[in-house]
Amino acid sequence: MATSPQTLLFSKTTTKNNQSQHFSRTSLLDLLNEPTTMPRLKQIHAHTLRTIDTTHPQALFFFSRILLHYSSLADLSKGTRVFHHFPKPNSFMWNTLIRAYAGSTNHKREAMKLYKAMMTMDEEKPKVLPDNHTFPFVLKACAYTFSLCEGKQVHAHVLKRGFESDTHVCNSLIHFYSTCGCLDLAEKIFQKMDERNEVSWNIIIDSYAKGGNFDTALRMFGEMLKVYDPDGYTLQSVISACAGLGALSLGLWVHVYILKKCDKSMVSDVLVNTSLVNMYCKCGSLEIAKQVFESMPSTDVNSWNSMILGFAMHGEAEAALEYYARMVTVKKVIPNSITFVGVLSACNHRGMVGEGIVHFNMMTKYNVEPRLEHYGCLVDLLARAGRIDDALNLVSDMPIKPDAIIWRSLLDACCKQHASVELSEEMAKQVFESDGSVCSGTYLLLSKVYASASRWNDVGLLRKLMSDEGVTKDPGCSLIEIDGVVHQFFARDTNHSQSEIEEKLESMGYLPNYSGAPMVDEVNNGKQDAL
Repeated sequence: MATSPQTLLFSKTTTKNNQSQHFSRTSLLDLLNEPTTMPRLKQIHAHTLRTIDTTHPQALFFFSRILLHYSSLADLSKGTRVFHHFPKPNSFMWNTLIRAYAGSTNHKREAMKLYKAMMTMDEEKPKVLPDNHTFPFVLKACAYTFSLCEGKQVHAHVLKRGFESDTHVCNSLIHFYSTCGCLDLAEKIFQKMDERNEVSWNIIIDSYAKGGNFDTALRMFGEMLKVYDPDGYTLQSVISACAGLGALSLGLWVHVYILKKCDKSMVSDVLVNTSLVNMYCKCGSLEIAKQVFESMPSTDVNSWNSMILGFAMHGEAEAALEYYARMVTVKKVIPNSITFVGVLSACNHRGMVGEGIVHFNMMTKYNVEPRLEHYGCLVDLLARAGRIDDALNLVSDMPIKPDAIIWRSLLDACCKQHASVELSEEMAKQVFESDGSVCSGTYLLLSKVYASASRWNDVGLLRKLMSDEGVTKDPGCSLIEIDGVVHQFFARDTNHSQSEIEEKLESMGYLPNYSGAPMVDEVNNGKQDAL
């Protein structure tokens, strides 16, 4: 009867017998090359410690495999113990442990500390030079901890070691710089790359999309199509860029591309379809968003959130609450923090105060701790409904310090509800103290309060203060998509090729209604374009 590796491993072999040692090492090798569980790995580790001396030529190999298994099972403490068991760990052991820490949730900075230790000369642990496997792991840790200074030092080491042409290392550098907000440096590295793969293109496209450079993201996507077919990651970034631009026709083109050119797994991919739902909602095409959502083979909480937020964004409160009810009662999907932002926003848009309070109080049932954005929705809901005192009481009882957005919504409510000037001034003061920067909108709201109270001297003083501090009103902006091109118009802008539309409208007898504008006297002074 054949003897199994497990029998060989745990049989009573003695180190005096060379043949037994050979069989034991062979059994260990077989076991270490197979997937394992934590209890089994502990047995293998214990047996290795008993049977293989650390000075044996193959010891590093066996213990490196054990370290790799501990790392894959996310037991960093035992992996670290194996690492320190050797006075002179090799580069594989360094890279394995750095990779494990870089991929962990709460210990990414340990990867950076290990890298520094790796680079340090020491008599007990001689310096081991980093290679093209080390740098990506360390740069990943630097990216997710936003450690720009440390990452730049790693970049210098990359150049010093001559890995600036390594595609994998360059991809990690692009991801690091873009995550830290240095898109210009990320683009320089991308442009200098000798060889780019699909990952290179995906990272740079996603970087532009997340950075708000939607036009550039779509332009890079066009360049990528000349050399590579997009994958799910690419398409999510491109759809996000279309959503950011409000470019419906481009989004439709991407959707058709997915249906015609991609395989079934891509067509039914949850993340890709959720991105499409989000894009259609942001472009105002709720019916198409519903069609995509209802045709999805499977959905998750993010898919439901996209629909709920989409309805809320367009004031479809009943539909948003209907989908929420379907989500939790029929599909048994557990809502998260974003779900309740959508639900509360829907209630806010329609002034559904009672519903909003009920859903806010329901958050704890699903173990969702109310965050600033949830309090902000409820404060705004109460304030818009004229319940300013209730809104102020909620703000005073909040366990979180209110931000400028919450104070600004209260100031806006004070303006619309004709609250006292003193209360409005207090709200404006809180906005300025919370914001840390000068916002023209706050000045304009306060000016409207003074104007409503016929305090024209204060209006004049406020305008002088704005002028002295260099505060200017941001020009109004409108976007429109025509034939696949997104056009942007600003107030006072005469550079656009279609800016003469205002004159044509006036010649046709169209007169804009300025009655709802906060600074009506600007119109009387012939400054309509300032609005």
